[in-house]
Amino acid sequence: MRGIKVLERILATIPIMVGIAVIIFIFIRAVPGDPVDLMMGEGGYVSEEEMEAMRKAFNLDKPVHVQLYLFLTQTLRGDLGESFLKQVPVTDLILDTLPATIELALGALVFAVLVGVPVGVISAVKQNSLVDRVSMAGSFVGISFPHFWLGIIGILIFSVTLQWLPTNGRLDSGLSIEHITGLYVIDSLLLGDLELFWNSFHHLILPSATLGAAVAAMIARVMRSSMLEILRQDYVMLARAKGLSEYRVIVRHALRNALIPTVTVVGLQTGVLLGGNMVVETVFGWPGVGRMVVQSIYARDYPVVQGAVMLYAFTFVIANLIVDILYTYLNPKIEL
Repeated sequence: MRGIKVLERILATIPIMVGIAVIIFIFIRAVPGDPVDLMMGEGGYVSEEEMEAMRKAFNLDKPVHVQLYLFLTQTLRGDLGESFLKQVPVTDLILDTLPATIELALGALVFAVLVGVPVGVISAVKQNSLVDRVSMAGSFVGISFPHFWLGIIGILIFSVTLQWLPTNGRLDSGLSIEHITGLYVIDSLLLGDLELFWNSFHHLILPSATLGAAVAAMIARVMRSSMLEILRQDYVMLARAKGLSEYRVIVRHALRNALIPTVTVVGLQTGVLLGGNMVVETVFGWPGVGRMVVQSIYARDYPVVQGAVMLYAFTFVIANLIVDILYTYLNPKIEL
């Protein structure tokens, strides 16, 4: 029964993705600027005939509704088109840059969970104490400051002043790694190369902390509110009355139920981390999808932007589905 409902939810994403594809197509073409002019230096070094030939090659000479039809039919076949700028399939570009984005998003998510969950639990247990007030004030800071500001401040403090962490990239200049999964931290472990592992890990720390700071703050606040509510429930009071240790009461009885709202935040923020990392990737020179999208927007490279946004939308849809499925395991009373 649960499998049928999961399949129904997956099928329901198809019209959503089609609608998103249409919206992307319309809005990216509403941005002023001709991609052929930008590629050819605003038409200063090539003839008008050559520019028209290139527009024809990219189907830019056709009416918008015809371009939309071609885009949708290609997308339904799994073909995201070819980059105007680099003349290679968009799928290949995304696959080349996606591992870097996934590694950064996972690093940010791990940082957010490892910081947010303990802080939220401790703040709830120590309600109204100095620890609670300091941690909640810190969460306001994490939510309020934009990524680019945190990234620049982090570089100035930890890279320039203290020289603890590198400023950009995934590895030091001159180092290379054999691609297995595309995630440098994991690949270096699989290869058994500790030097590459520490090098890639050091490069990952600062951008991950920058990207995950706001998520950590959000998780901490949601976790605190949820724990405060759970700790007042009768079954928690009964567990304490039975003489169970405070650790067992909190971890085994309160934490699992308190995690349900937190799972929602983590699931939704997973999509945000994958799709909202453009600024962080640009600040840290991280060679991921977000940085590629920023460059493609400036170049009016329609297929690359369309393909990347489709990927982001798909990520959000799948993240929501996974969250709903996890609900049913954390609380069997909830139906999918």
